[in-house]
Amino acid sequence: MKALYREPLDIVITGVGGQGNVLASQVLGRTLLQAGYTVTVGETYGLSQRGGAVMSQVRVSTGPALGPLIPENQATAIVSLEPLEALRVLGQYGHPGVVVLTNDRPLIPLNVQSGQDRYPDLDQLKQAIAGLCGRLYWLPATEAAFALGAPILANVVMLGALLACGLLPLSAAQVEAVLGGMFPESKMAANRLALAKGQEMATG
Repeated sequence: MKALYREPLDIVITGVGGQGNVLASQVLGRTLLQAGYTVTVGETYGLSQRGGAVMSQVRVSTGPALGPLIPENQATAIVSLEPLEALRVLGQYGHPGVVVLTNDRPLIPLNVQSGQDRYPDLDQLKQAIAGLCGRLYWLPATEAAFALGAPILANVVMLGALLACGLLPLSAAQVEAVLGGMFPESKMAANRLALAKGQEMATG
């Protein structure tokens, strides 16, 4: 898909502790910097050691650096490694035109595990998210990562999907180059496959 880059490009990457969304935001930020863009990355950590929410905000422009926080209801895209987190973030940063990409695999919070609360029905959750955004990519990223032998690769699958949805002025080769600077070559085959799988799922 041809890139539809518009400024400012404001991307929220969210999930829960241990899913690798901070690494995904670092890879995205470094790739954009190397491509010549001005990038600001802000991170918010919840109770990450207990599976709490972790959110990164990546702000991109060709001019002066933007502040680290995206204004409310002005995100260009929300990338979520957990579907309920996608809905939560939409409430603060969404608007009718926002693009949402979310992993479809829930991670059950402690309050649900303890019986204090209930996780929403997935079909209802998907419908709720779809009704609050311009485009929804509901993706089996964890399933794809398991097939590659490492569930943590769901974050790279989601990066591939973001590449394919047409918002980024980047190529897969540029992202692969940054990943290659962060991981040993022994891990790059799986990362390349994860990136390609994400692109395939978002365009298929």
